[in-house]
Amino acid sequence: MKISALKALVAAIEEGSLRGAARRLGTSQPALTKLVRELEIELSAPLLDRHSKGVMATAQGQVLFEHAHKVLCELDTATELIQQMDGRMQGELNVAAVPVAMMLLIPETLRTYSRAFPEIRLRVSEEMFVEQLQKLRKGEVDLVVGGIPEGLPAGEFITESLMETKMVVVARRGSRHARAKKLADLVQESWIYTGNSQQTGYASRLFEAHGMAPPPAGAMVNSTLALLALLGSADLLGLMPEQIISHPLGHNITRVPVQEPGLPLTVGIIVRSSSVVSPAIRHFISHLHRAAHQLR
Repeated sequence: MKISALKALVAAIEEGSLRGAARRLGTSQPALTKLVRELEIELSAPLLDRHSKGVMATAQGQVLFEHAHKVLCELDTATELIQQMDGRMQGELNVAAVPVAMMLLIPETLRTYSRAFPEIRLRVSEEMFVEQLQKLRKGEVDLVVGGIPEGLPAGEFITESLMETKMVVVARRGSRHARAKKLADLVQESWIYTGNSQQTGYASRLFEAHGMAPPPAGAMVNSTLALLALLGSADLLGLMPEQIISHPLGHNITRVPVQEPGLPLTVGIIVRSSSVVSPAIRHFISHLHRAAHQLR
């Protein structure tokens, strides 16, 4: 199969039209149609359904699209890595970061890194821990800046510590919960869980660490903005890195002075041990360590 034909198929399916795909690839529509047709002849299978509004993948086309997309991404990654090894710092870097890293580490890292390597395209997304690891495993992100938990699969990931924090109990200012002295006072109250399920939430871990059943879930969120919004507008409880409370975004949040210590959390860098750590990633890690040092 020709790489150019795979690119034509991927572009056609993503754009939803042959004209749009040709424009994206800088070629003519007849030339692009010919490339797709060559693939169909080679595979003896229809890959695109034509309709009045454009094209869409057939079942066979969808299978080839998914594999071709991965192949083309891997080729792009290999090309960028070779260029970076030759000193040409170009390409794209995809980073997933937890909220505390997004607020405290990423801004300074982006400022210094982008100035040093202006031709590296940075994509940064805020992700909760479970989603981060899933994307890292799939190769959808190159590097994770998040909590380093116990029990990571041996040999699957490489980690480096950046900063220490503590997940502490928080509520909105003026909340009736703000005067609670121990976790037992809050075990029947509604909590906000971060992540996809109550089982993966920090609140469950905190209560279980002190021999109590997890409290009821008043809401489940997957972003810091949603967590802050719900805490600020409802009489709910949550867990948050202590540094965020003193951040301007946490102005409406207060720490609940329970006697039990919060959950300790090491924020660090996680990369796949099976992947080649490119010069772009190595330099980004160096700038992360520099930003972390400034916080100390």
